Parts: sequence; structure tokens; C-alpha cells
Amino acid sequence: MKNASMNFAALSKAALATAALVLLAACSSTGGSTVSTADVAQGASGERQDVRFPDPGSAWLKGGTFVDVEQLRRIGRGMNKNQVRELIGTPHFSEGFFGVTEWDYLFNFRTGKGDEFVSCQYKVVYKDGLSDQFFWRDPACAERLSPQVREVVRPVAAVAAAPERFQLGADALFAFDRSGADDMLPEGRRQLDELARQLQGYKRLDSVTIVGHTDRLGDAAYNQRLSVARAATVRDYLVARGLPQSAVRAHGVGESQPVKQCEDSLARAALIACLQPNRRVELEVRGER
Repeated sequence: MKNASMNFAALSKAALATAALVLLAACSSTGGSTVSTADVAQGASGERQDVRFPDPGSAWLKGGTFVDVEQLRRIGRGMNKNQVRELIGTPHFSEGFFGVTEWDYLFNFRTGKGDEFVSCQYKVVYKDGLSDQFFWRDPACAERLSPQVREVVRPVAAVAAAPERFQLGADALFAFDRSGADDMLPEGRRQLDELARQLQGYKRLDSVTIVGHTDRLGDAAYNQRLSVARAATVRDYLVARGLPQSAVRAHGVGESQPVKQCEDSLARAALIACLQPNRRVELEVRGER
């Protein structure tokens, strides 16, 4: 009887999972979506598009979920819906499974202050059935994916070598205000080819973290998405030249980490030139040469 009960429980669990997928597939596209000027974004391929996020209160999973940040970092372009669902679960809004091009999530992140947490809306956009673009409603939420630095006491012999850092000027990599592979400049390609050769010379390559930065001109949400798109293009370029895809990750921080301040009283051309150091792509490389 014990084995029969266990078999019945397993069958029931499988039936519930199947029913959940059927219910998701039967759902219509999300209602109650809202759009503002902050929701007009530039996608990874460079085109402008409207990005609409649903009302958080309309999520079927009320209050969202506490996402595994490591799993979320593994999300990237070219994944099918089953692969995305395996990492971060089914979408939290009634968007369906088949024939839809967007999945929306409501994720919670601990702040480290007792039980306090923040909620962030996240969107995956599919193209031809594969994940293509990723958006946060609040650009600051993207920083939740940045590796957190923790002080760990170790024996001296076990301390890892300090990471090697590289910085590339965005103005040399891309045409102004652009981010796609077709927008890369000859000098940018030359720099990335040289960087790829250096990284292929490592004895062991543990991780390559690519961070996109913009200046403060324009809308903050737009700048966040531009920084993400540029970092993703650099990631894809390096992977195409032999770097292990599993070791390379990319994210953007928009205009939030400037290295130079400039007066608003400057003429626009002069202001753009003054802010040039803030438009950059930084890489942190861990491994052994």
C-alpha cells in the first residue's frame, strides 16, 4: 500500500504540473498594461520599441517570488521558453505559453536589512521563439544582478589572484547612441579582436563580467537599456571569437556610475565631449594567465 500511495502522489504531482501548463497556454495576453515615456526603449538590435509592463496587482502569483539571482544571471539570448522556465519559472502574469512574444515576472530581492525586500518587474521578449531582449521596469533593479563583494577570511595560500580589468571607450566601439553589432566601428572591432586574443591566452578563464555604462544625457531608463544592449553585443562578439559562453556574462548600469562630472551650461557638443569618459564598457576578468 505504501508503494501504491507513493505512485499515486507522483501521478498527482505530474497531473498538476501538466494542468498548470495547459492553463498557462490557454490564457490570453496580459491585460491592464500601462505605458509611459519611460517605457519607450531601445532593443538589443538597436530599434526603438514600446515596452509595456502590466500592473503588478494583476499578477496571478500575488506578491511575486524571491528569485534565485544565480539562476537569473544565466538568462541570455537564444534560449527557448522551456529553458527560460527551467531557470526562473513560468511568467507571473497571464500571458500564455504558445504563440506569445513576451513573459513578465515580479521578482523580490532581499536588501540585507532584516526582512526588508524590494520588488522589481522583469520582462523577457522572444523573437522567433527564442529569448532576444530583457527589460527591467526600474533600471536600478538591474544592479541586483551585479556580483556582491563579500569579505572572506582565507589562508594566505588560498587567496585568489586579483581580477584583471579592461576598459573600452563606447565611442570607439559604437556609433553614437547605438548598440547593435552592425553599429560597431572598425576601431571597436579591432580592440575587441585584440582583447579576445589576450583572453584566449589565459591558462584558465573563470569568468568575464562585462558592464555597460552611459553618460547622463537623455532618459535614465533609456540609458539603462542602452548600457545593457551594448554589454550584450560585446559579450556576443567575444563569444563568437572563442571565449567560453558559460564564463561570459553581461549587464548594464546606465548612467549610475559616472567617472566625470560636467557643467550643464556647456554647449551640447561640448557637453557630449566632456561626458565622453562616462560612455564606456568595462570588463572584469578572473582566471590564471
